[in-house]
Amino acid sequence: MLPDQFTSIKKRFETFFKASENLGKAAKSAGPISEKNAHLIQLAAAAAIHSEGAVHSHTRRALELGAMPDEIYHALILLTSTIGFPTVSAALCWADDVIQEKKS
Repeated sequence: MLPDQFTSIKKRFETFFKASENLGKAAKSAGPISEKNAHLIQLAAAAAIHSEGAVHSHTRRALELGAMPDEIYHALILLTSTIGFPTVSAALCWADDVIQEKKS
């Protein structure tokens, strides 16, 4: 289920949203990184900027593309020396929200 804020922006600013989606697609197709690995990279960036919603989103999408929970966790703990343990701990908690939901 998509967050209400996301669906609201998508409806209210349709042209903007389509342009944003197209930019994301163009960036992903510009190089050799797999879609799953692209979401793991975006997950790391989301953690670095303390974006709970984006961590949820990229965790969900990475799992849908075949990432294992251990890959999600590894992508996040690799950041510890860069963004610090408290931020990584929060991101692990946010990723667990999605991982535990999938297990239910």
